[in-house]
Amino acid sequence: MIDCISGGRLIAGFPVGTPMDTCYAYGTNPSQLRQRYHEAHDLVLRAWTEQDTFAFNGRFNQQRYVNIWPRPVQKPHPPIWIPGGGSVETWQWCAERDYVYCYLSYYGYKAGRATMDGFWAEMKRLGKEPNPYHAGFLQFIGVGESRQHAFDLYSEAAEYFYGRCLHVDARWATPPGYTSEGSQRAGIESQIKQAADANVRGNSTGERFASVAREMDAIVDKGYVIIGSADEVAEQLREVAVNLNVGHLMLLLQFGNMNKQLCRYNTQLFSRDVMPKLRGLFSQWEDRWWPQPMAASQRAAVPAYMPRLAAE
Repeated sequence: MIDCISGGRLIAGFPVGTPMDTCYAYGTNPSQLRQRYHEAHDLVLRAWTEQDTFAFNGRFNQQRYVNIWPRPVQKPHPPIWIPGGGSVETWQWCAERDYVYCYLSYYGYKAGRATMDGFWAEMKRLGKEPNPYHAGFLQFIGVGESRQHAFDLYSEAAEYFYGRCLHVDARWATPPGYTSEGSQRAGIESQIKQAADANVRGNSTGERFASVAREMDAIVDKGYVIIGSADEVAEQLREVAVNLNVGHLMLLLQFGNMNKQLCRYNTQLFSRDVMPKLRGLFSQWEDRWWPQPMAASQRAAVPAYMPRLAAE
């Protein structure tokens, strides 16, 4: 439906999800999450692409009749991006299915370097080309007239987020079976686990993450949030894109307790003064994972507004 309404602009995100909802709220066995995920993925793709009504008899999903309407505009289906926290299996899944791997990092590009390096190392091992558009990366952004102006504008929102919004009880972060053996052997920890460990005291893991920045100086210094003038932000983002080899930057321009006016200001400055400076960065590569919308001539016309005539 969204693909139809937007004229073919949908990007479909297929996250595995966190154990806090699926396991503890809904009672799902954590060791089955990835199996359930793969089966649900297969059901969605088949529903998008198969023209005739079909029955689906999976281990976890049984549907006697599947026949969606309307069907997606994009053929064979909208591009699929996979949000991940660093699982080895997710890297392999994206390589196998030719999906975009998106690292959703709470802690910025400096902390995300190891995960993205791991992804590209796995892609190389699997014989895949290092096309930067095969990857996405989430980064918090604050644009102002100057670095000090941006610092003053976004400090409250950033400190609110990192000081008050990442309180995850360690008991709910990684139930047995949720993290695969391969990811454990690789020493990969999810963002949820890092947030939980940041609130733990008295053990080595907690001490390691107890240094999570909560004051704006440290938040900026550690790269959680990129701030500055348009030129400064563009320069930093260019370095992030090149160093992480990421062609799809997913930028959070609203975070913490930021109000509507500040979010709009941040968005407008970014779109007007930062985006043009980043265009053409990876022009030598083909982006096969971007939506293919309908031509304007194919879209339904928006009727002109006609005032209602008053009754005579």
